[in-house]
This record gives sequence, structure tokens and C-alpha cells, in this order.
Amino acid sequence: MSLTRRLVNRLKLKHWALLSALADTPTLNQAAALINVTQPSATKMLADIEQAFGFAIFERHARGMRPTALGLEVVTYARHTQASLDRFLEGMEVRRRGGHGQLVFGAIMGAAPDLVAAAVADIKRERPRLGVRILGETSDQIGVLLERHEIELAVGRFAGPLDHNKFDFSALSDEPLRIVVRSGHPLSERRRIGWDELVRWPWVLQTLTSPARLMLEDQFAQAQVSSPEDVIECSSIFATLQLLQSGDAIAMLPESVVRDHVRASLLATLPVAVGQDMKAFGILTRKNEVLSDVAAAFVGHLQARAQAKSQAASAVSA
Repeated sequence: MSLTRRLVNRLKLKHWALLSALADTPTLNQAAALINVTQPSATKMLADIEQAFGFAIFERHARGMRPTALGLEVVTYARHTQASLDRFLEGMEVRRRGGHGQLVFGAIMGAAPDLVAAAVADIKRERPRLGVRILGETSDQIGVLLERHEIELAVGRFAGPLDHNKFDFSALSDEPLRIVVRSGHPLSERRRIGWDELVRWPWVLQTLTSPARLMLEDQFAQAQVSSPEDVIECSSIFATLQLLQSGDAIAMLPESVVRDHVRASLLATLPVAVGQDMKAFGILTRKNEVLSDVAAAFVGHLQARAQAKSQAASAVSA
């Protein structure tokens, strides 16, 4: 019997759900709990799966299980299909309740208060019952979500040197960055500040895998100063803003994120140029995949908003 026939005859959705769970947890016991079955049932299911494929999916170790070379391809496919199935079922549930589908996408925090919020408002005016979910906050986070098929598209930038092999990219806008502190911070009234002084203060930084953090580390290197020693790593924009207002930390954030806080005198921008070499953010999609009707419409709104923003900026500078 062919492999295709064996898989069709023997494997059910629960088997694929188990493989998807095993992609994210090293033990069969934890995976069983994730899909609400007992460990003996999960053990039998895994045996059925490996028998159907005709090769070992996992190697057993003292600390858990590790996919074999072929098994890694299987569990990766299972995770992708499970994520796609979950999005499909969520969309169907929305439609069953009288809605009009589901849009699940990722967005970096710098784009969310500006282009993304406006584009979401646009598509919700067209489709009031559309379910919308926004995930992630940094480019490395949304890249993982996109690769796992947990989102259909993302607004961000390439986070790794090989991302161009996996994703298509269409630029939307630049993302001006600002160095900010709380209002009343000892540095807030200074007209000139050097990087050598800035790094002596505490900082709230994104993780080292994010493009913005990598760019800032390059800025430290160009200024010939060491990275700050007193650091909190945080990818949450809300938490970062709260940390800034609660102490003397410094952070680098997108201008669109801090604009209202600066106007309300909650934060102050320091006179430090940063991020001139930061590449534009844009729309990321998986290669060789056609977007759904809803996602394509949303992309149209994003592009229209980005063009209007560019034209407005050109008019102001003219």
C-alpha cells in the first residue's frame, strides 16, 4: 500500500494535532495534555503515526523526544496544517454567528498605532462583522508566527538574513525612532548628550533578535561605547512605556508610539539622532501562497494609507 493511502486510511485529525503539539513540547505527557488525551492514548497514537509513515518520527532521550531528520519535516508540516485548520475553523465559527470571516495578522509595535490602526478601521467600516486578531510586537516574533502559519500576513521587516527565502516583502513606510525618557528625567532638559553618557543609565531594550535592537547595538559600536549594563529586555510596548514612566530608564521607540505620550508630557525625547539606517517596514507574506480575499483587501488598505502618509509628508517638507 502506498504511503498516501496508508496516511489517509490510518491518520485522523487528532493524530496531526498530537504531532503539532510535539513540535512545541519535548515530552509525550505534555503533548497529551495539550490535546486532552491520556498519555497511554498518546503513546498508541504516536505508534500508529510512525507505523503509517513507515519510519521513526522521534528519537527517545532521557529528557524527552527529539524529531529525526525526516520527523522534523513531518512535525513542521503538522504544525502548519494545524495552525491553518485553527484559523479556518475560527473563520467558520465567525461566519456561523453571522460574521464575515476572520483576519489574523502580525504587526510590529511601530506600525500598529499608525498605518495598521488606520487600515483596520478602514476594513472594519467595509466589513463590520469581520473578526480581526493582531499578534506579535517585534519582527522576530511575527516572523516565527508567519512561518508557523499562525498568521496570514505580517507588517514588519526581515528579522534574519535568510528571511527573503521564505517571505515576500513589499515596503510600506519608514519608521522614525526616538530616544525617550520620562518627563522630568535628569536628562530631559539637556540640549546635548553623548552616547558615552547614555549607556551609563538603565535601559529598556527589545530582545537581541529584533532588527531595532540590532541596529541600536550597531549604534553603540559606531559610537565606540559598550552596551548598557543595566538592562531590562522587553518586547511589550505597554510594559516598556510603563517602565519608562516608573523610573529613570531610557528606551528607543518608534515615533508613532511615543508621539501622544510626548504631547501629553508623559515622556520626553532626547536630542540624539538614531536609526537613520533602519530599513522601511512593509508587508510580509509567505512565498508562493495566495492571500485570502479578506487579507488581500486589508493589504490594499495598508498600501493606500502608506501612500497617503507619504504624500502628506512630501507636502509638509515642500
